[in-house]
Amino acid sequence: MIIRTNLLPASTRIAKFCLIALIGLQTSHSLAEEFMSAPKAKKQPYTMTTHGDVRVDDYYWLRDDKRKSPDVIDYLEKENAYSQQQLAQGEGLKKQIYEELLSRMKADDESVPYNYNGYTYRSRFEAGNNYPIYERRPVNSHEPWQVLVDGNQRAEGSEYYRLGTLTVSPDNKNIAIAEDREGRNNYSISFRSLDSQEWQNAELTNTSGNIVWANDNNTLFYVNKDPQTLLPYQVFYHQVGTQQQQDVMVYEEKDDTFYVSLSKSTSKDYIFIGITSTETAEYRLLDANQPRKQVEVFQTRKTGVEYYPDHFRDQFYIRSNHQNPLFGLYSVKHIGDDWNTVVAPRDDIDLEGFELFNQWLVLEERQNGLVNIRQINWQTKAENFVSFDDPAYMAWIGNNPEPDTRKLRYGYSSMTTPSSVYEIDMQTQQKQLLKQQEVKDFDKSKYQSQRLWVTAQDGVKVPVSLVYRKDLFKEAQNPLLVYGYGAYGYSIDPSFSSSRLSLLDRGFVYAIAHVRGGGELGKKWYLQGKTINKMNSFTDFVDVTKSLISQGYGQPGHIYAMGGSAGGLLMGTVVNIAPELYEGVVASVPFVDVVTTMLDPSIPLTTGEYDEWGNPENEEAYWRIKAYSPYDNIKKQKYPHMLVTTGLHDSQVQYWEPAKWVAKLREYKLGDSLLLLETNMNAGHGGKSGRYNALNDIALDYSFILMLEDKKQYFPQLKN
Repeated sequence: MIIRTNLLPASTRIAKFCLIALIGLQTSHSLAEEFMSAPKAKKQPYTMTTHGDVRVDDYYWLRDDKRKSPDVIDYLEKENAYSQQQLAQGEGLKKQIYEELLSRMKADDESVPYNYNGYTYRSRFEAGNNYPIYERRPVNSHEPWQVLVDGNQRAEGSEYYRLGTLTVSPDNKNIAIAEDREGRNNYSISFRSLDSQEWQNAELTNTSGNIVWANDNNTLFYVNKDPQTLLPYQVFYHQVGTQQQQDVMVYEEKDDTFYVSLSKSTSKDYIFIGITSTETAEYRLLDANQPRKQVEVFQTRKTGVEYYPDHFRDQFYIRSNHQNPLFGLYSVKHIGDDWNTVVAPRDDIDLEGFELFNQWLVLEERQNGLVNIRQINWQTKAENFVSFDDPAYMAWIGNNPEPDTRKLRYGYSSMTTPSSVYEIDMQTQQKQLLKQQEVKDFDKSKYQSQRLWVTAQDGVKVPVSLVYRKDLFKEAQNPLLVYGYGAYGYSIDPSFSSSRLSLLDRGFVYAIAHVRGGGELGKKWYLQGKTINKMNSFTDFVDVTKSLISQGYGQPGHIYAMGGSAGGLLMGTVVNIAPELYEGVVASVPFVDVVTTMLDPSIPLTTGEYDEWGNPENEEAYWRIKAYSPYDNIKKQKYPHMLVTTGLHDSQVQYWEPAKWVAKLREYKLGDSLLLLETNMNAGHGGKSGRYNALNDIALDYSFILMLEDKKQYFPQLKN
């Protein structure tokens, strides 16, 4: 059984810095003197020449792989102090938003219990605690719940904590957990006998957190990471009770453009070693019943071909795109035999996932940007579809760990429907709501969700999901926040957010631009927004923004944009090409120095990203990437007000990218627009850990936007 679990106090130095600023504030005599000057990073030219092109990076020195340079830390702390001082007027507003977010959260909450291998499992939160408690008890019993892991106890003494995986051995006697205490997705693995409260001293380190038990109950397979690039590339097996140095490597991937992962088949007979890039996949098989048996290749990799296998009832089932850019489902009894078509690929429907039951096959399919869940009876071939009501929504196959049932659990949400867990009887089609997220004082009838299609500049129609509060909507008079991502084929489906209500209840219209590069319209949509087609992501976002304004969903001068990670790249390029559209932008952990990062294979994730952006060692790719790379295209022009956030320990987008970007923007930008950099000195890519701590990040983002809506009160230092 596997469970995957997918502003700190200022330092003394910052406090002293702010104290000096406040003393100055009390004795100042002019508006200009009331506010600290923005930090100005020193310039140390660093020259890079590629394909005859010379680039000079004045802020390259901000890169410190060890994150200990006094000069770098000093600069980041000065930026934090500056941001804190500039936002000080809105501290009350930020606190108010935080309290709103907190008030909507159920203090004591628990998941829907589920049965697996003789036990019922659940997780729950206790009021005031940041982390969940994981528990179990025998099926159909009323015994007290047995605590497997209390995340709050495990997190004690750590500024950051994340439980990545919890897995119980097949005989239900041992538990293994993977934990990240830094925010760099570098997990340590700990073990405990469930008859004991003491965790074993032996700990596995430098892992991806991906762990799977063999059926002998004593062997655990895990993925080791490269210490420099953090690339998951080796599979080891570990015998419980032994030291890590005794572990045996069973597979090593030599191609650093691929990532290695582990999973277990529905039949429990196989452990799959996944070797995947963004467009190619290969799987190797371990016999879960004979864990020391030699690894076997399922099908040799072929560039551009993806396949994802499972095993059930003496058959392998494979989701693959080997016949069509969109996926179909196939089966085969023996490795090496020809595959049989179970569900043929179709040009207008993308198969995104499947679940295997004794009597039923369940498919998760995407059509016209929305997910359908289709049930097919193995014997009669009868088909049923789960019905959904909203014009735009998010649906997914839920947690169904045991195939011998006719009950299917699935999830559902929309921009006006809180996240819900349903169970449907696939024989009778009767469905039951097992749990819906509780949101205090939320009245669905007050809000309107819509699905729009915007024609982009090349004629392609781009889907847009939006929501607003009906009684506060006035055509062309509302502030508008547009969110976007657009990368890796990842779909930003229109789901519910209780946090978002703090904007909607203040009159905001919230829109998601489903730009090309995402997966909202299937694999073809993704391909139209990657590598040679990447500019489509950026122009789509601009076109959506302009269309929403022209249709009266936003008031010029009150338009905002938000995105993070690859969505931060989207923000970075958009403010270079259309800065006049936006009053303010929030860019979280933004990937903005694309050329330099993609030229450096020592940086975590670089080599695995070549399929997404291109490898700039290739001259054509170099010039194409440079044409949109935010850092390389900063120019002397007016920019929107911007809040940029990052984490010092981020392993996915290194902190120095946003730090350099802000330093260079500050050098080039015209006018007096705010430019703030907030670096979390104790976190990584996902921001603060813990459910309460994370609310601070949201409150910061939202208060910044709302302060811009009332600049006269909150930012009197600005001239316009």
